[in-house]
Amino acid sequence: MNRSDLNDLAAFATIARLRSFSRAAAVLGLSPSALSHAMRGLEERLGVRLLARTTRSVSPTEAGDHVLRTLNPALASIDGAMDALAEWRDRPSGTVRITTFAYAAKQVLLPKLPAFLLAHPEIAVEVNVEDGLTDIVAAGFDAGIRLGETVDRDMIAIRLGPELRTVVVGTPEYFARFPAPRTPQDLAAHACIGYRLATSGGLLPWEFEKDQRAFSVRTSGPLVANDADLALAAVRAGAGLGYIMEQDVIDDIAAGRLIQVLADWCPPFPGFHLYHPSRRQSPPALRALIAALRAEPAGRSRAAD
Repeated sequence: MNRSDLNDLAAFATIARLRSFSRAAAVLGLSPSALSHAMRGLEERLGVRLLARTTRSVSPTEAGDHVLRTLNPALASIDGAMDALAEWRDRPSGTVRITTFAYAAKQVLLPKLPAFLLAHPEIAVEVNVEDGLTDIVAAGFDAGIRLGETVDRDMIAIRLGPELRTVVVGTPEYFARFPAPRTPQDLAAHACIGYRLATSGGLLPWEFEKDQRAFSVRTSGPLVANDADLALAAVRAGAGLGYIMEQDVIDDIAAGRLIQVLADWCPPFPGFHLYHPSRRQSPPALRALIAALRAEPAGRSRAAD
């Protein structure tokens, strides 16, 4: 087997995993047309059709599935050998692909990622931001960052921060016009600022729990936005009640600019976690990124996990 065949077989495995020429091309750093040309050349050299193509999808043929059963373990073994070689280098290197959602990117990556890149010039980080949950194995990501309660049990999960809490708040002026809700069901009589998930298009439900009973409430009001800053601005202006992450409004509550209600119905929940597939050893570049994201700012101590 020549080097070209090996490269093309690796590309074929990527296309089969992602079920897309365009997504595979982005991962491999090629144009979709160049990747398609390479696959046609590989199929001609092998004398079999490996991929079934339509205008909407691509998937391995029966012959392609047969090749993948042997090819995928071999490629995993090669990847493992390359990761092991990285242990001999003085500095970790390579590309780390991360998927997360907008709020986690803002809270976890924004404060620390720029400094990490400057400190590790041989590491490149690719971040994909989307609201929907992503199968990181199928999509070819090295890791994801999500809330702890949404991480699959078969993943290695590493806590990146404390527990979080979502709170219901409004301005004193708003509560001067309307009585404060006593139960989540009372929200039906209130103007509530909604948040629409950018990826799925669904409205974020307001979730509550008390006495080990969890439920969600659908709300309505004068504004629905898929931008958290815009929604919070409307709440601070007194246009309605907001369902907001506590850390974003803790100063407003302390200063009396916002009043928290339904506190007994809003318990804390697991915060941000980085997760990756359960395998014996993570790549050095990913381990370096994890260490940077877990590090506390100078002058602060971290509670034990």
